[in-house]
Amino acid sequence: MQLQESGEMYLETILVLSRKSAAVRSIDICEYMGYSKPSVSRAMGLLKNGGFIVVDKDGFITLTESGRAIAEEMYERHTWLANLLINVGVTPDVALEDACKIEHYISAESFEALKNYAQKQFDSTDAVRGE
Repeated sequence: MQLQESGEMYLETILVLSRKSAAVRSIDICEYMGYSKPSVSRAMGLLKNGGFIVVDKDGFITLTESGRAIAEEMYERHTWLANLLINVGVTPDVALEDACKIEHYISAESFEALKNYAQKQFDSTDAVRGE
């Protein structure tokens, strides 16, 4: 099942929430994302049917292996892109907002190329400084 941007955002949110608390429920997602209960409920049903999450009898949500892989990828992209934008002078609020948009559309190839380029720049700066 191919995920849309919203599905990726839900998975990333579940990952973030699960790092703060072992128990993640739909209501936690509603509060975190500012979405209505029916919207989150529908999304959870789609993610469950797609094999990205498991919901136990008490309503606690857990990422499956495939759901966690996508969530981790989106989280890495989000944090890395936000940090890059902040480091080049974008204000943190704008950087976080823009990173959230970019993370869903940039290809894996382009993202890896950006990371490699930034690392080379960082390494050459350290070499110039004698670090």
